[in-house]
Amino acid sequence: MVSVGSKALPLRRRRTCNFVEDSLMGEDNQSYIQGKRKKGMNRKASGERHGFDGYNSNKNASGKMSDGSMKARKSSEHQNTSVSQTTHVRKQVDPEMAKYFLEIANLFESSEVDLEERSVICGNALEETRGKELEVATDYIISHTLQTLLEGCDVDHLCGFLRSCAKDFPYIAMDRSGSHVAETAIKSLAKHLQDNDAYSVIEETLTILCKVVVANPVDLMRCSYGSHVLRSLLCLCKGVTIDSTEFHVTKSSTVLAERLNFKASQRDGNDSPQLQQGFPDLLKFLMSGMLNCTRKDIMTLQVDQFSSFVLQTALKLLVGNDEELLHVILILLGCTKKDFVEGNFIEMAVVRDVVDLVKETAFSHLMEVILEVAPEILYNEIFTKIFKNSLFELSSHHCGNFVVQSLISHARHQDQMDLIWEELGPKFKDLLEMGRSGVIASLIAASQRLHCYEQKCCQALAAAACSVDEAPKFIVPRILFLDNYFRSENKSLWTWTSGLKMHVMGSLILQAVFRYKSEYIQPYILSITIMEADHVLEVAKDAGGARVIEAFLSSDASAKLKRRLVAKLRGHFGELSMQSSGSYTVEKCFTASNMSLREAIVSELVTVQSELSKTKQGPHLLRKLDVDRFSSRPDQWRSKQTSKQSTYKEFYTTFGSSEAKSSKNDGFLVDTPKNSSHPKDLKEMRKEIDHHLSSSVPFLSMSGSKRKPKKADQRSGKYPKNSVDDDITKAKKKKLDKKKGHGGSENAGAAVKKQKT
Repeated sequence: MVSVGSKALPLRRRRTCNFVEDSLMGEDNQSYIQGKRKKGMNRKASGERHGFDGYNSNKNASGKMSDGSMKARKSSEHQNTSVSQTTHVRKQVDPEMAKYFLEIANLFESSEVDLEERSVICGNALEETRGKELEVATDYIISHTLQTLLEGCDVDHLCGFLRSCAKDFPYIAMDRSGSHVAETAIKSLAKHLQDNDAYSVIEETLTILCKVVVANPVDLMRCSYGSHVLRSLLCLCKGVTIDSTEFHVTKSSTVLAERLNFKASQRDGNDSPQLQQGFPDLLKFLMSGMLNCTRKDIMTLQVDQFSSFVLQTALKLLVGNDEELLHVILILLGCTKKDFVEGNFIEMAVVRDVVDLVKETAFSHLMEVILEVAPEILYNEIFTKIFKNSLFELSSHHCGNFVVQSLISHARHQDQMDLIWEELGPKFKDLLEMGRSGVIASLIAASQRLHCYEQKCCQALAAAACSVDEAPKFIVPRILFLDNYFRSENKSLWTWTSGLKMHVMGSLILQAVFRYKSEYIQPYILSITIMEADHVLEVAKDAGGARVIEAFLSSDASAKLKRRLVAKLRGHFGELSMQSSGSYTVEKCFTASNMSLREAIVSELVTVQSELSKTKQGPHLLRKLDVDRFSSRPDQWRSKQTSKQSTYKEFYTTFGSSEAKSSKNDGFLVDTPKNSSHPKDLKEMRKEIDHHLSSSVPFLSMSGSKRKPKKADQRSGKYPKNSVDDDITKAKKKKLDKKKGHGGSENAGAAVKKQKT
């Protein structure tokens, strides 16, 4: 074997020693290529990335399907990109350099190099690329090895490579292979930032790169490959994790969950992963340079798909800097004034242009993010100047309706909801017939968030799905099959069609509806509880439909009505539990049931216990419902359930709302009432009750004490009633003292009522 020293020698001195064995020197290049393909190093021509959302030619930024015009525009963008790239002629890598990199690649694959040797070899190899970085980085095969070198070298060699190729960096970034090299280099810089001593040299390197980028940012932003690199560079300057999905194109499912209040916004917690340091001055310089374009260039960026991706990332990175956000957003809207005055930010001359731009695919995605991050003073002006009196027009458009959804989801106060309702409230049926159910879903979610127009939303949706002379039993089925119903030629003859997949947005709308107060949703409650048993089963087997049943069981409808629905699934709980989506429905049904129904559910699970335990969701469900205990000691299982019911009732009597107190005679208490005073505390306490009762440990007997329960009690699964009563009394006193200390009311129900008034 050769010595460590010979391995570290650069190419110009390698000829005088045996860097590798002669047999390796004679290896054919083709075998190297095939080896790389076997190792999964082959790159797709589509330019997809794992670090960001992949870009399918038929998808846009939020995953929505584009129309024909979008495809044509994208094709033209690719042509423009190719033209800009071919203006720089790339030389081929000379054979000696190719052989050198082949040998290094095989040396690394042999696993004969330790970490210290690897760093030295990487550094020396990078020095050999000086003046030839463009050719090496854009070579389809050698670029893989170059990525390995950039990952393994020290910070000085990494920065030296980037400074040396700075003038060609845009061309490298816009190349299919070179873009991977550029991103690897940026990610390596981020890793080296963990060393404080490396900050200054990295800052110098990034300054050089940013100056080159802002000299001609438009081509880089419009390139499918270059846009990835630029977004990574922006993240590095901000000081956030480069692969963090929070600052890139957000998946449509995540956006939808946030808009419908199913998930908190990623930016609400302000807990994005941070690197040790960022480069705020460079971020500002890069942003201003990107937008320091001619009016014609700005118009190009507004409607370009890949530029939209870059600008969306940039806007999200600027959250918290309202002054900079204000400046950037106004430029993107086409405003040309230098001095902006509150209340007169947006020039009336650009209003109609922006309304038309919202109908463009790329700009519509950009506008969604603008509405999400805009400072309140600017959002208010965008709302009143651009969108007022255009809401229904835009809601009717296949791109514009997504922007309206974003506008509604980020409405700040009731005055804005007044304007929204004035334009869209009477149009529920029209929107559903046009397939714009997302607008209605966003409006329902906003009404719940801002606590206004809640009853009117319920009434308008019910009226759209069912005419006044029809029975309300049709409401839920028609919303479950939203498109199928509203696209039928004769709606009066529409009937339930078995086997059809239920409408995703329809099921989401119903989930949101069941979060309203029961007094607002009586027609919906009636509709779902009088459904035929076979229809209820079909709903429970559908992934979206199952979530609707769960939402109803979690609503504040009466326990009696919930049990009526659960009873219609008798005989099918074992079948449902075997499905990944149905197992949680079974759990919800169990929670909402009284003792007889609970016993029926567990009895059915006993028959499929063996098969269920082998599924992913099975062990949790079997443990949660305590199926083992029921199958072996049913009397003890019943005693356990009775104890749990008694504990819940005592707990809710003290800590729950007045609704919870009044419902204690309805059988087993279900989910925490919506207007209880401390929902998070109640939920945690409920978990504690479940945990201690299921583990045969007296509830709260361990609270504030390190003593262990007696072994006899643990073995028998029984415990003195006095102990439980004492612990509950202590918990009540502790909870009430805590409320008084925070200025709260002793009566939880009264506190909630006071907040609402």
